[in-house]
Amino acid sequence: MGCLVQRYYEDLIKSLPEVDLFIKLDEYDKLWDKIEDLIKRNIVQKSKTKTHKKIMDIPPMPMLTEQEFLNRTITTGNNYAYLKIGEGCSNKCTYCAIPYIRGPFVSRKKEDIIEEAKDLAKQGIKEIIIIAQDTTKYGIDLYGESKLSEILNEISKIKEIKWIRFLYSYPEGITDELIDTVKRNPKIAKYFDIPIQHISDDILKKMNRRTTKKQIGELIKKIRSKIPDVTLRTSLIVGFPGETKENFEELFEFVKTTKFDKLGVFMYSKEDGTPASKMKNQIHGNTKRSRYNKIMKLQNQISKENLQKKVGKEYEVLVENISFDGKYYIGRTMQDVPDIDGVVYIKNTTPKDLINKWIKCKIIKETEYDLIAKIIKE
Repeated sequence: MGCLVQRYYEDLIKSLPEVDLFIKLDEYDKLWDKIEDLIKRNIVQKSKTKTHKKIMDIPPMPMLTEQEFLNRTITTGNNYAYLKIGEGCSNKCTYCAIPYIRGPFVSRKKEDIIEEAKDLAKQGIKEIIIIAQDTTKYGIDLYGESKLSEILNEISKIKEIKWIRFLYSYPEGITDELIDTVKRNPKIAKYFDIPIQHISDDILKKMNRRTTKKQIGELIKKIRSKIPDVTLRTSLIVGFPGETKENFEELFEFVKTTKFDKLGVFMYSKEDGTPASKMKNQIHGNTKRSRYNKIMKLQNQISKENLQKKVGKEYEVLVENISFDGKYYIGRTMQDVPDIDGVVYIKNTTPKDLINKWIKCKIIKETEYDLIAKIIKE
């Protein structure tokens, strides 16, 4: 079930006849009915020696209200949950297959989003992470303009929610209003995840990106001038078709001077049916790997330098785990996205159980991507 089935449904049926059931993206709510039908048609319950002719009746699924159906089972733990505000993407970057799989960007209604956020809060969730393929596009299709700032402010009114963050904000969609919202609202992490992908205007044009090197540089300066303690994250693609040595060196120098707090690099790979997969001058795998390694080595140094500046400072940390030997609690600051960014290792000097609690810590040491701290106040 999922994206693969959505895009290659007919091909999968032909190539994998032994699979009993394929579920497309828009069929999740029909899953129970499809499985029930499958069993009744005597497809699932087979063995090598015999086919079972008599099948027990399946207890009927109780009728649910729409709200009950939408209620989620939280799989990310006790503290945070992702909240999707839109589906699909309309950007049509030449390297990406998402528009072919999930279609154009479609926003959810504001009322539904707020209701889901309230429901998550009732279940004990304290941190909401707003996601979409491009969160800055939220609301344009429904309301004629971006409503990301409005959604962030509305969710912040939910008393039980302590932290809010949003990911995947394309540079062309980051407005002064959004920057000011992040600056003013204490519940919103001072954190921008801006996937720029490259900085060479030549490559950006081939990628069908909607910003230039100058615009990206000016945006970063504006964000940092308005929010001095902001954390900036980006993602890059190296080895895009036609990327010359000069294009790469331009990207390398930009990373070197900009000093992103967090940075991820991907080696370009062909996505079936995308314009980039058909472009000339595809880059050799060894060259991609070399360029990837060069930027990651640089970012290691930059990350360590940025984290060194945090030593001696105090932060509120959400404790989420404890090391196997019990010597350290493991947590995150407001500036760290779970499972993506670094963590804070807190020296365990208390007999109390601090998991799922916020505590005040002082940073005493840094590594390449993580911090080590001591407890100031439990």
